[in-house]
Amino acid sequence: MTRPQSSAARELGLKRGEFDLAVRLGRIRTVPAPGGGRRRVPREEIVRIREAEGFPNTLLEQVKVVGTAEGAGLMDIPSSRFTRLARAGMLTPAKFYVNRYRTVVWLYLAEELREFAGAEVNGPLLTGRAPDRVRARLQDGADLRPKNWRARHAGYLLGQADGPWDRAAAVATLLDPTQLAELVVSPYERAHLQRLRPDEFWYGAPESPNAAIVQRILTADEPDEISWLRGNLLLNLEEARRRSPAPRPAGHMEPAAALPSAPPEPVAEPPEVRPRSLWARLVGRGA
Repeated sequence: MTRPQSSAARELGLKRGEFDLAVRLGRIRTVPAPGGGRRRVPREEIVRIREAEGFPNTLLEQVKVVGTAEGAGLMDIPSSRFTRLARAGMLTPAKFYVNRYRTVVWLYLAEELREFAGAEVNGPLLTGRAPDRVRARLQDGADLRPKNWRARHAGYLLGQADGPWDRAAAVATLLDPTQLAELVVSPYERAHLQRLRPDEFWYGAPESPNAAIVQRILTADEPDEISWLRGNLLLNLEEARRRSPAPRPAGHMEPAAALPSAPPEPVAEPPEVRPRSLWARLVGRGA
């Protein structure tokens, strides 16, 4: 027996945004809906969470997010230093929104910020002169907040995928359409990937200014992450073609897709836990 996500959120005392974040963080398990559409929550999962020690306060604390000012206060550092740490890739956003001025506002998990500030190894980042690697990134104009958010998002999407076609579709959402067309020559395969794209509801109205901003954040633009995504897509497509070719009109014959000149290097699945280290596993980010 399963429940719609809206009903599960009410039973768990969560607002819509809190519930969505809990799912993305792996705090709440969902399963595919039998007839398609939005994933659902097993009844036993709701019972498990409600019976957990400290409910509901523990769950609410796990999904509490803060902006720059409050986050800096939690870490006992100036807001300017907090922003520099985030831009340099030391802090990973959990979510974001576009305000009425069309400015992107990044939000961070309070729990992660406290852990970061409490770790002795991070002490030099919080006081005194910033390490050379941080200053070098900032001097180069780096802003790794979008990239780090995409890493967390990629982990969520791949964790929800049920097979190679679904995994390929998840990865495809993070690639520029031009790059996707280069990698997936068959129009039938591209159409199949489009049908399997994860259902997202937070982009905003199609063609709206906010949706365009979200799409820019969603699209990978760093060479290392693009390379990882391309390799991951090719590997999943190869497996998907072996298992079950993309549907096409009856009687249509299409030449086999050309193989890349060199096979992509093996790609490991992203971890399901510890989001701060996700790109370190995905693309070898040192932080």
